[in-house]
Amino acid sequence: MARRCELTGKGVLTGNNVSHAHNRTRRRFLPNLHDKALHSEALGRMVRLKVTTSAIRTVERHGGLDNYLLKTSDERLSQGARRVKRQVRNARAASAE
Repeated sequence: MARRCELTGKGVLTGNNVSHAHNRTRRRFLPNLHDKALHSEALGRMVRLKVTTSAIRTVERHGGLDNYLLKTSDERLSQGARRVKRQVRNARAASAE
């Protein structure tokens, strides 16, 4: 199970712990991930995704999960988020007809 945000693609970064004596040891910077259920208005249900807290704020700023997914490129999204994006696009097209 990868430590990667399904919406923004943020993942683990690596770096050094540097002591006062300037000794360096490798460390990992982990993203602030949470399993979150986000509401999709087009689908009329909750969608469970593993997202960072910054992604949650970004989704709220864009006006909801549906708007965020439709404005985001597929390269940044995980396979599950792409599947939800396709379902949202199809549901919006069906409701427009």
